[in-house]
Amino acid sequence: MIERASLTKEGTDFRCGFVALVGKPNVGKSTLLNTIMGRKISIVTPKPQTTRNRILAVKNLENAQIIFLDTPGIHKPKIELNRRMVRMAFQAIGEADVVVVMVEANAPFEEEAKVIEEIEKITKPPILLINKIDLIRNKSELLPIIKEYDDRFNFAEIIPISALLADGIDRVMNEIIVRLPNSPPMFPEDMISDRAERFFVAELIREKIILKTKQEVPYSVAVDIEMWEESENLFRIGAIIYVEKESQKGIIIGKKGERLKEIGILARQDIEKLLGCKVYLELWVKVQPYWRRDPVALRRLGYEDI
Repeated sequence: MIERASLTKEGTDFRCGFVALVGKPNVGKSTLLNTIMGRKISIVTPKPQTTRNRILAVKNLENAQIIFLDTPGIHKPKIELNRRMVRMAFQAIGEADVVVVMVEANAPFEEEAKVIEEIEKITKPPILLINKIDLIRNKSELLPIIKEYDDRFNFAEIIPISALLADGIDRVMNEIIVRLPNSPPMFPEDMISDRAERFFVAELIREKIILKTKQEVPYSVAVDIEMWEESENLFRIGAIIYVEKESQKGIIIGKKGERLKEIGILARQDIEKLLGCKVYLELWVKVQPYWRRDPVALRRLGYEDI
């Protein structure tokens, strides 16, 4: 659970609270968060279930501090890792002052409706964001989509957006702020997330693996930071990439190690941007059979249960 410690802040009109971003996998929650924050907080790939952990991000404004909770996509889980991901999403809904549900403008209505029905059971009317409107050529097609959601559900507000192009984001922020409680800030103004740098480094490595592999491999990968040595001008980082099968290990390493090398180069470039200095990155690949089903392995790899 999140502890609500507060700091002093002048003025009674200041607002602060938690905002949960929820929805199906791959609806654009992480893209929205990154757009709002103006920097990369959550990794983004075209693959569903890229986000595995709840990620807290703090947006400081002149009149508000918005604490976003980016969550794994809500889906029907079949293995222990996915069950933990879904529980994490619903826990965030319970902790939030404002719940923002995201759907895709061009997704089948009934698929989105099943998720919304589950969310409605445990929260007051959420804000609905109809995302990816940039993929709809004729904007008049949005009107019946909005009406269908409005007729079926009780939303505080319905806002069409493009998280990728930042279309509609100002309205989203305004609607969130007016629904936050009057409260002093809960986190220091220079704090961006409650996650350590190691977490973001592991996520960046996993992102590159997802982008460079296919089929079941992206879903069977975990990254554990084993070495972290910092000097004045250099970070030495060593990470183990865990997979479930020997065949997956071979795919990630690639012919003569070329794919692993490419993953390392791409990850290092982003890690250097994150840390602001040169990085020496070493990657190893190990097989941990059925780690996604093993509670002990899940805890060791940072996927805590709730």
